[in-house]
Amino acid sequence: MYRPPTTYFMLFALILFAVSCGDDDDPIIPNEEELITDLIYTLVPNSGTGGTVTFSFQDRDGDGGQPPVIATNGTLVPNTVYLGTVQLLDASDPSDVEDITLEVAEEDEEHQFFYQTATALDVTVDYADADADGNPIGIRTTLTTGASSSGDMTIILRHEPNKTAAGISISNPTPAGGATDVETTFQVAF
Repeated sequence: MYRPPTTYFMLFALILFAVSCGDDDDPIIPNEEELITDLIYTLVPNSGTGGTVTFSFQDRDGDGGQPPVIATNGTLVPNTVYLGTVQLLDASDPSDVEDITLEVAEEDEEHQFFYQTATALDVTVDYADADADGNPIGIRTTLTTGASSSGDMTIILRHEPNKTAAGISISNPTPAGGATDVETTFQVAF
């Protein structure tokens, strides 16, 4: 059977295309960041004074929709040292809640929490954990209250910050750069 030269050319091009589309040419899909719907900051007094205090942020329908639910359970006591722990959750599917804190801890060199407090709030927050390079993470902290006061406290989680940038501190994430995974502000009074 006679086939015109263009038919052979098209057949050759098809075979060449099929061979060149092997697994090596498949696109690489970047690791998608986890969804964080809940942030819970739990403070346990280091001494017998006062009780456990929990600050919580919940935004299960994501950006837009309903506003986030921000709550405080308990009251800080003046002149007290608290041991703080942050927990992050993906509760977008209530039947399959995922603890994102574990992923942040596993990827500790790629994450850092920052704690900004209003100048009127007599509170000092310090890191109580570090990554493999000795740089802070901020999943665990110590929070020390001074005299009775009130003001805002903002918790920020940065992804891929420069943890050794000049001017970086627990209250100043700006020099660190990176992408903000979650940021929320709590009103604090004691």
